Amino acid sequence: MDNIEYIIIESGKAVQPFNYSVGMYGSKFFYELKNNRKFLGVRCPKCKKVYVPPRRVCGDCFVEMKEFVEVGPKGTIGTFTILRFAFIDPETGTQKPIPYGYGFIKLDGADTLFQHYIDVHDESKVKIGARVEPVFSEEKKGTIKDILYFRVID
Repeated sequence: MDNIEYIIIESGKAVQPFNYSVGMYGSKFFYELKNNRKFLGVRCPKCKKVYVPPRRVCGDCFVEMKEFVEVGPKGTIGTFTILRFAFIDPETGTQKPIPYGYGFIKLDGADTLFQHYIDVHDESKVKIGARVEPVFSEEKKGTIKDILYFRVID
């Protein structure tokens, strides 16, 4: 068990003293994101709905899902907000730069919406229905932060 790598979440100088497992499906999702920069979803065998991130049981049919499928990486903004209120980011302990965008993105091939940051340097382009693509961090950690944000593509 000594070869297990734990992710440590810090809030400035305060360390959160707990371990959290994303489970088998979450682990598979983050493994592909980190090592191959691919998004994985899972398809319901009954209704064919594709969930991203993957989950074990279909929310509509209540059946176990085992078929993993690649989705995205591009998608469409389903809804979003632009935040203009400064606050202390609990993940870094520093003030979050504003403005920043946050939205729900329907990745190509998925039926659910994926939450993440959206680049708002040109706010006129950020709108429902806009096409987006992920911008990945150079540093791969195997967390959601491997995606810096989604940017609008023309």
